[in-house]
Amino acid sequence: MSRVIVFNKPYGVLSQFTDKGTEGSPRLTLSDYIDLKGVYPAGRLDRDSEGLMVLTDDGRLQARIASPKFRKPKSYLVMVEGTPTPEQIEQLRRGVTLKDGPTRPARCDLIDAPDLWERDPPVRYRKSVPDAWLRLTITEGRNRQVRRMTAHVGLPCLRLVRWSVGDWSLDGLAPGTWRLAPGG
Repeated sequence: MSRVIVFNKPYGVLSQFTDKGTEGSPRLTLSDYIDLKGVYPAGRLDRDSEGLMVLTDDGRLQARIASPKFRKPKSYLVMVEGTPTPEQIEQLRRGVTLKDGPTRPARCDLIDAPDLWERDPPVRYRKSVPDAWLRLTITEGRNRQVRRMTAHVGLPCLRLVRWSVGDWSLDGLAPGTWRLAPGG
């Protein structure tokens, strides 16, 4: 029976267990939060992104979660700069062409601001520039894909929270905490 961990990764934490970065300025890693041997991340989440990470001790399950060929849906709550137009939302739904090729169609909805934890550091607020929230679901996982997609349509990303991967979600999970979850 494989172990599956769901973890709410805070902003600024690397999605790996060790920091091979610059000497003298250690950064927070998964090992600062998860003291469990033999589990590994199924996919990555950028240091400047927050939210759900799935970890497992099952290599085949890890590959099924992370590989785009299995089309595991990943949903994000995305705070963007600007007020999305119906045309911009439709572009995201159809898929956009990035430098590394076209993205698959995505599910994209304009949503009310979600009831999330405060981010540390907080998102910079500007009175003269509106912001909005999208729920964006993709079935790929290219490097910084959601940020690149929203920027491509003229909506720079201010905050990015991965809410779910497949059937796993952040429901009831505070930042920096984890729990065992049913296998995949």
